[in-house]
Amino acid sequence: MRKITLCAAAAVLALALVGCGQQATDAPAADNAAAPEQQAAAPDAADADDATPGPVTFTDDLGHEVTVGNPQRVVACMGSFANAWELAGGTLVGVSDDALQAEGFTIASSDVATVGDFTSVNLEAVIALNPDFVIMTSGTGGRGGDSSQADLRDALVASNIPVAYFEVTTFDDYKRLMETFTAITGREDLYEQNAGAVAAAIEDVKAAVPAGEAPTALVLTTFSGGTRVQSSGTQTGAMLADLGVRNLADENRSLLKDFSLEAVIELDPDFIFVIPMGNDAEAATRSLMEATAANPAWEALSAVQNDRYITLDPTLFLSKPNERWDEAYTALFEALYGQK
Repeated sequence: MRKITLCAAAAVLALALVGCGQQATDAPAADNAAAPEQQAAAPDAADADDATPGPVTFTDDLGHEVTVGNPQRVVACMGSFANAWELAGGTLVGVSDDALQAEGFTIASSDVATVGDFTSVNLEAVIALNPDFVIMTSGTGGRGGDSSQADLRDALVASNIPVAYFEVTTFDDYKRLMETFTAITGREDLYEQNAGAVAAAIEDVKAAVPAGEAPTALVLTTFSGGTRVQSSGTQTGAMLADLGVRNLADENRSLLKDFSLEAVIELDPDFIFVIPMGNDAEAATRSLMEATAANPAWEALSAVQNDRYITLDPTLFLSKPNERWDEAYTALFEALYGQK
């Protein structure tokens, strides 16, 4: 097994680009949020710290119209949203536990309170912070459960607290999120820095994909209790699809419900990508390794024999990479095409 090294990936891709001519559910979240309408002119980057943005009205991913005006006491109930809000120039008074505990996120706001795990947000803790904007996820079932932050909306609205729900699966979802956040903060310059420039880098990666190739792959999320297979409707699956990969789980839907070593061996993908999940990544990886070692046919897989059984960094492929989406695409490109 080998692990992608991002620095090496970036270096190899740079050479590849010169040679090529540089240029929740199973389905990704729908791009159903209307473009935010700002009622005051957005400031120039030079004046961003002095200007006060006007109220912004937008439609969130649950279809609710939300109006927010220059919020100063913001609570984000998902670590990636907390990070994205700060990337957009905002500050926070409350976050879910994962914003402070998960690797990959840095929260700069001082004296931030926690409001519980994102799968079981403490409503009383949120309201006690007297927020003027609450950011929540419209996704359900975090970590295999059936909890939903949407269940808290009525109580927040009844308390006259603006709340908006988002679901980010793909990079396009992240761009839409940042467009809304930077419209609220009045920092469109930070949209360009943390989304626009990232989008341009991703397009360069996609343009370098060799024509006519369609390697096959499976993406496995492994945890101490078992293994799941990802379709192209997931975060990593969508990136692989953008890079010309044929995800065998899309053609064998039964794998999405019941992981089967025998089925994987029969499919014999060119690549197997593994994402460790949970607080103990080593235990998660060990669980899969022990299961595969029990079947001698595993060693005969093309991906195993060709050193294409690859562990991915959870900070890029399990958590949302936010301003590092281009690093995630680059790492996958290197794994798929960098050896040629």
